[in-house]
Amino acid sequence: QVQLVESGGGLVQPGGSLRLSCAASGFTLDYYAIGWFHQAPGKERKGVSCISSSDGSTYYADSVKGRFTISRDNAKNTVYLQMNSLKPEDTGVYYCAARSRITTAQGMCVYLLGMDYWGKGTLVTVSS
Repeated sequence: QVQLVESGGGLVQPGGSLRLSCAASGFTLDYYAIGWFHQAPGKERKGVSCISSSDGSTYYADSVKGRFTISRDNAKNTVYLQMNSLKPEDTGVYYCAARSRITTAQGMCVYLLGMDYWGKGTLVTVSS
């Protein structure tokens, strides 16, 4: 079965950290650009961080630069999002997505078009 499964969400205090995982099954992530997308309550889904398949280049939304780090472990068929210095506005559901067609990391995150697969999301709550 082809799917992406996110994990690692939870409740964390402001300033805390979480590491999200996006594990693929049924296909190999090596040839896909992967992105993490955030949907805050009542708002549209937006790109947070994306990583290309070709050269590993990355993109970060301005709101998370310096706090979040995306990485991929092709041997484990998994992509991670390390989230540090979390803020209440980071609260929401985080989805990962995979895209096989050629794209830049920025294009994938900004336009959210042409995804081959989406995960079902993992909830992150940043609150004291």
